[in-house]
Amino acid sequence: MSKRFNPTVPARLSAAVLIALAGTAAAQDATAPTPPPAKAKNLGTVIVTGTRASDRTESSSLTPIDVVSAKVLQQTGTNDLPTALARIIPSLNFPRPAAADTADTQRPAQLRGLSPDEVLVLVDGKRWHSGAMVLTNGVLGRGSQAVDLNTIPVDAIDHIEVLRDGASAQYGSDAIAGVINIILKKGAAGGDVQVTGGQYSAGDGRQWQGSANFGIPLAGDKGWIRFTLQDGNEDYTNRARPDNRSPAWEALGVNYHQGDPAVHDQNLMINSQYDITPDVQFYAFGHYGHRNSTSPAFFRYGTNAPTPNNALIGQVYPDGFLPLENANSTDQSLVAGFRGTLDGWRWDLSGNYGGNRVSYETQHSLNYAYLHDFGSTPTIFHDGILRAAQQALDLDIAKDVSTSWLPNPVTVAFGAEYLRQTYGIDAGALPSWYVGTSGVSGGAQGFAGWQPVNAVDASRQDVAEYLDLETNLTDKLGISAAVRHEHYNDFGNTTSGSLAGRFDFTDRFALRASASTGFRAPTLGQQYFSQTSSLFYATGNSAGLPTGIYNSGLVSVNSPIAQLLGAEALKPEKSENFTFGAVWNPTDAVNLSLDLYQIDIQNRIALSGAISTTAPVVVNYLAANGISNLNYSSISYFTNAADTRTRGVDFVGTYVASLGDAGTLTSTLSANYNQNVVTQVKPNPAVLTNLGVAYTRLSRQDIKGYLANSAPQSKLILSEQYAVGSWSFTGTLTRYGRYTSYVSSLAAYNVATGVVDQTFTPKWVLDLAASYRLNNWTFTIGADDATDTYPDVNIANNSNHGTLPYSTFSPFGYNGAYVYGTVRYSW
Repeated sequence: MSKRFNPTVPARLSAAVLIALAGTAAAQDATAPTPPPAKAKNLGTVIVTGTRASDRTESSSLTPIDVVSAKVLQQTGTNDLPTALARIIPSLNFPRPAAADTADTQRPAQLRGLSPDEVLVLVDGKRWHSGAMVLTNGVLGRGSQAVDLNTIPVDAIDHIEVLRDGASAQYGSDAIAGVINIILKKGAAGGDVQVTGGQYSAGDGRQWQGSANFGIPLAGDKGWIRFTLQDGNEDYTNRARPDNRSPAWEALGVNYHQGDPAVHDQNLMINSQYDITPDVQFYAFGHYGHRNSTSPAFFRYGTNAPTPNNALIGQVYPDGFLPLENANSTDQSLVAGFRGTLDGWRWDLSGNYGGNRVSYETQHSLNYAYLHDFGSTPTIFHDGILRAAQQALDLDIAKDVSTSWLPNPVTVAFGAEYLRQTYGIDAGALPSWYVGTSGVSGGAQGFAGWQPVNAVDASRQDVAEYLDLETNLTDKLGISAAVRHEHYNDFGNTTSGSLAGRFDFTDRFALRASASTGFRAPTLGQQYFSQTSSLFYATGNSAGLPTGIYNSGLVSVNSPIAQLLGAEALKPEKSENFTFGAVWNPTDAVNLSLDLYQIDIQNRIALSGAISTTAPVVVNYLAANGISNLNYSSISYFTNAADTRTRGVDFVGTYVASLGDAGTLTSTLSANYNQNVVTQVKPNPAVLTNLGVAYTRLSRQDIKGYLANSAPQSKLILSEQYAVGSWSFTGTLTRYGRYTSYVSSLAAYNVATGVVDQTFTPKWVLDLAASYRLNNWTFTIGADDATDTYPDVNIANNSNHGTLPYSTFSPFGYNGAYVYGTVRYSW
């Protein structure tokens, strides 16, 4: 972060470039722009991500980019957008955590093994808002506050552009791992109605969804408005097993739940455009979504068990109970603006609002402290409300400027953005968080509500300016450069820059490379979120607690207890990205690309290791500073914990075989190998060292797992699509590489007691589908995970006495085969 950066520099640089170009540009504005030179098989979709040029295509891109069409999304057979992308793009990972509080309500998606909030999500080029949930439990993406991709209906999408390169210099915060730009369907013509349904071979998880997408013309051919409506339901799945501690425990049967939550959701997406004049358009698109999901917490054993959960449990649930966590999520967004051309300049002025509100409720539960003190307890608790929102104002200007001293036009683009972000927590009802003074366990079992002390209403502002230049210096060499300055009112200034180039040796072979710096601002959730969770602590946990279920407090970095125990104001993450790749089209039917990359990130934000609040020295220290009667056994907070390095390679190859009357066969082989390592861990806070607290800022599980190898290092996807006449067949075979679950500390590592790392073996997953087209109708049947493949079973130390057999790290879940059918009518 540079506090001394002059915010007028980008504006002055823009002016200097324009003055330099003006003398030669004025005489050439009236002529048609010089056509771009022939590039290596310059074919395919014109892209809008990672470039401000108006004629750049996927195959001529200076940086690696994937274009995923609506047809390819449909062929994956899923209605779940991140699941569909994970089946197409090997560098994208989308696990399915369960029994992990908020994580299974808004599931995280990773690109190149990095944090879910290190990927920027755009819709039609506009920044999409993040969800209100902060992932806090032991799942991939732990500590992130990411965009919820499932809010965007698949049927509203025309195509998706996935930029696999850092792009902070063009788009600002979050674009470290890359950019996902979702392009909506446009125009009044065409539409479809679809109904789909299916269930898992295990007999549960029944799903159905209905959707419609259609357009209406406005004032003849002057404009249009397009609607997408979607309504769906998913029943829960359960792969839990009996407690295996003894025959007495096993006799209680299956009481836990491990699987997908029960979900009902509705989405409405509207996209529109209207020509005010031949050179000026008004446009707007918006979304309203509602999702109600219910997921399980850990089971609490009753008086019929060898060891009841609590002496008071028999008063309400003598046979025990399974708390349920209900999240009622509302998502809203609206983007509206004007765009047009003036003397060859393309301009776009827009306003952007987006927000997510989640009301949380614990059902089928109780509060032991409340029961002890008042003689009764509710069984349904209002836990509180989370809110996250953004408001943005953007101005983008670009022109392809011809000069006398360059052989090809220069795309000159510049603009500015004002961004305001907010985050809020509303406290839950008193019984949801009540603790009392009896020493009996307090808070709603399963998920304790947010207390008044957790309530917060935070906001911040950011002002950004950017300049972007792109041209072909020769018929073979294309280059681009960008710089972007930002000023956040909470942490100050930051500047990002990028350079990219591509050299076409022939019309079939090219090399490309890029270098950039970037950043990610700490989210407001990471700065202000706090809660108390009920977590399972395995042997060797960083808090030094015996194996069991404990209340753990996540406290905000500016809270008194966090400040007393070493928390500091969060700084932005800073990154350096490098890519080098080749594009080769040996024949018209074959397209190959290979890209190497390295991403260095400083000041990675992560959840700290747990700090035990039961140790006498900590209890006395906190009491001396006015803090006592805590409702948790340990705390953690967000911290700039480490520096990391990511290295990897992406490969994409496609072959299209035209077989004449026998049809067309399209083969795609794509692969990613990715390695993340922690290169430095920041020193422990001095106050904890002085207290003699056995604390690690990041546990071994964080260093080797969450930030490194708990996601597969390799992934390979082979897809075959065969079409003949009215029939089409799709088969996708995906290999997920090894991943590892790590013990928290080497001191706890003990082979004799089974406290060891577990490496999960690679798995092959096969998805199959067949479709038949009859006039405007398309009928599809399919099977995901057709061979009913499951991940390896957890070892004893990671399975909570055998009740939770599968790892939340599994990249393809653990539900088994899913069989479905779809009927679509198109016009």
